[in-house]
Amino acid sequence: MGCCYSLPSTVDPIQDQTTDASSEPRNGRREDPPLTKFSFYDLKMATRYFSPENIVTEHGFDIVFKGRLQNGSVIAIKIFNSMVWPDPNLFVEEAQRVGRLRHKRIVNLIGYCCDGDKRLLVADFMPNDTLAKRLFQRKHQTMDWPTRLRVAYGVAEALCYCNTAGFASYNNLSAYKVLFDEVYIRQINSGSVNPHNMTYKFGTILVNLLSGKQIPPSHAPEMIHRKTLVQLMDPYLKGRFSMDEATAVLNLAIQCLQHEDQESPNTREIVEELETLLARAEAPSHEVIETTTQQEEVSSSNRTSPLGEACSRMDLASIHKIMVSTAYDDDKDFIELSFEEWIQEVKELQDVRKQGDQAFVEQDFKPAIDCYSQFIEARSMVYPSVYARRSLCYIFCNEPDKALLDGMAAQSVYPDWPTAFYLQSVALAKLNMNIDSTNTLKEAAILEAKKRHQ
Repeated sequence: MGCCYSLPSTVDPIQDQTTDASSEPRNGRREDPPLTKFSFYDLKMATRYFSPENIVTEHGFDIVFKGRLQNGSVIAIKIFNSMVWPDPNLFVEEAQRVGRLRHKRIVNLIGYCCDGDKRLLVADFMPNDTLAKRLFQRKHQTMDWPTRLRVAYGVAEALCYCNTAGFASYNNLSAYKVLFDEVYIRQINSGSVNPHNMTYKFGTILVNLLSGKQIPPSHAPEMIHRKTLVQLMDPYLKGRFSMDEATAVLNLAIQCLQHEDQESPNTREIVEELETLLARAEAPSHEVIETTTQQEEVSSSNRTSPLGEACSRMDLASIHKIMVSTAYDDDKDFIELSFEEWIQEVKELQDVRKQGDQAFVEQDFKPAIDCYSQFIEARSMVYPSVYARRSLCYIFCNEPDKALLDGMAAQSVYPDWPTAFYLQSVALAKLNMNIDSTNTLKEAAILEAKKRHQ
């Protein structure tokens, strides 16, 4: 089902706490209007027959459309699979329960549709994109450090409200669910899970905000393991952050990522910690840490990538060296794994992948192929870097046809990933398909140029 959260992006997050939103609705009235029951025809008209042009977010099975009602109101419409809610009465009951949630950090649910096998929710429209777009896609101006603190605080406050309101139906907390309007940052969630899993997901959000990188939830502890704060921090911040504040956020993330329930902080403790941090951040002085690595990383966007140059020269040794040094960091924009994938991941399988990585680093390519194959066959979703590494192994082992298939598999998982196209171009050249190889190499370069300008 759907519930909604928020925090101010332009309003002072501390001074804005003069009223208790859990007892007083955001619109200032004690009684909120009942949810509107929409017909499917109404929503079809509002979205121009659910035109693809009206899709505002599409992440996994979550599809949200923008619509406009006859009275001019702009709305967001989320479509559910009827198999998830086969009983219409249960769907309506849950929609009404969610609709009673009212908090300044939460998007208002204003109605629903339950026509035949149709299951849709209607909420206020948030016009200014998701946290994922603002944080991971560089076409937007880099989100500054104070804003990241406010995002963390607002999401925590929303989760705390839902917890105290007895609403524990929010399992897919992610940067894709945090939405911005002119005043508020809000979140919409669905599913059912215990609050401790939610705390873990919130820890992942904190790692996102610190690093500026998109990661599967299962990789969050690995992301921060044995890294200094400067190594972890988003290079696009160019060092403009408070070391004390960032250290406090990192420590909170570490606590949230503990699997043991007794070690994880509760939502009230998280809010209090971040509220204290924001109050401290009122002082304008921030330590500015400029590092040579950060400056080089930003300026490197003006150069042709070493991987592209190596692939154009068919320099396999250089390609291997680059992929070893890149490791899995090039997967930073990879689509986040679903919650189901996360809980099914097992340590033994990760150990197999690590054995393959070790063989890859040592240029022992046939054992690497065996390990990667075992890993791929056992999973329904695979990191694109695994396909890429096995592709290069096949090239070294003079099996370009298999290398090409792996390059295409990496592309299917991560459609705009230049590395997948570069490896396909090398495999095509090995197959004497030179025109196709040249065209694929150009396509990889175009994708790289687009990513540099995001």
